[in-house]
Amino acid sequence: MSILAVNVGSASIKFALYAVRDNTVGDAEMSGAIEGLEPAGRARIQWSSKGESRQTDAIAIAADQDAFEAALTQLKELLHTNFAHIILQAIAHRVVHGGTLFTASTVITPEVLTKLATLNSLAPLHQPHNLAGIVAFTESFQHLKQIACFDTAFHRTLSPLETTFAIYHKLTDQGVRRFGFHGLSYQYITHVLKQISPRSAGRTIMAHLGNGASLCATTQHESRATTMGFSAVDGLMMGTRSGALDPGVLLFLMEQGWDHDAIEKLLYKQSGLLGVSGESADMRALSTSHSEAARFAIDLFSHRVVREIGALTACIEGLDVLAFTGGIGEHDAAVRAKVGLSLVYLGVSIDSARNQQATGDSVQSIHSDSSHVEVWVIPTDEGRVAAQEALALL
Repeated sequence: MSILAVNVGSASIKFALYAVRDNTVGDAEMSGAIEGLEPAGRARIQWSSKGESRQTDAIAIAADQDAFEAALTQLKELLHTNFAHIILQAIAHRVVHGGTLFTASTVITPEVLTKLATLNSLAPLHQPHNLAGIVAFTESFQHLKQIACFDTAFHRTLSPLETTFAIYHKLTDQGVRRFGFHGLSYQYITHVLKQISPRSAGRTIMAHLGNGASLCATTQHESRATTMGFSAVDGLMMGTRSGALDPGVLLFLMEQGWDHDAIEKLLYKQSGLLGVSGESADMRALSTSHSEAARFAIDLFSHRVVREIGALTACIEGLDVLAFTGGIGEHDAAVRAKVGLSLVYLGVSIDSARNQQATGDSVQSIHSDSSHVEVWVIPTDEGRVAAQEALALL
């Protein structure tokens, strides 16, 4: 028995196949991605199973065929050809926003899809594509249950002091509040920390740093504060998203004639590392650039992380454990070092050699022996959490 976990974007589908044994989801038997599904894109599927090198195959798309339809046909063929021995029980979908409507994973019905569509404007880079993916998979895998697993659900333990904006109370009553995101990632990191660090039950901050970035502070392994809010554009500076921004800036832009679409494009697609550097949203590209703008963008990203860690530390009254995850958090030793050096006042001391050796391939501690705070690099596995959530519902 197995569960397929998927994360559908605008032009890609990430997937992983998890075996179920003794009512528990194990490591991924196979994982991969389908990319190039944008108009005029070069569709291809990349995948690898345990102990095998990654394979890449082109996807043929007929002139009258939808790209996602062709991609799902290829995925079904891949599963049938290479994993004929498995029996799929369900497909678990990562859905970014559950709002106040869904605080736990749920079986997808037409009514659920209708409700989730009302949240599209709160996560325009993700939600519409998540839902379109659910529809496509439902049509292609009609005999399987489809399960929605929400990035917002982990933060259901936030107090009203953390979720409430200082605005007209009737808007709060209508659901204008802070939610928090990256919950599947934080749920996985919390699960790992429970196994490796008794201190993580105390005051912990997890840093999910990637193209999307946020922080989450926990005590007793429950979310107490986080940097993302009503939408997935708040908080930290990201690849193309601005992060926290004075609302007065938006009022100013509106006075200058900017409309909704222009402002949305600015906040979600033209800001962050890309906007500040003028070069790239990819930290790897900026790290090899020799321009002053690229260096400043990296410094600003690191500064924003340090600034928000300070705020979250105040909320949980100290810091016992710091964990890095996400594409940047797992692989960029320089950013981790910058952040650690600025947190010496909290008792953080990162060992340079251990930090350089941590490449995100496995769970590794990078704190020095004298550090008062444990510092970990933990590769995340959101798909495994989604699969476990689906199994629980089944």
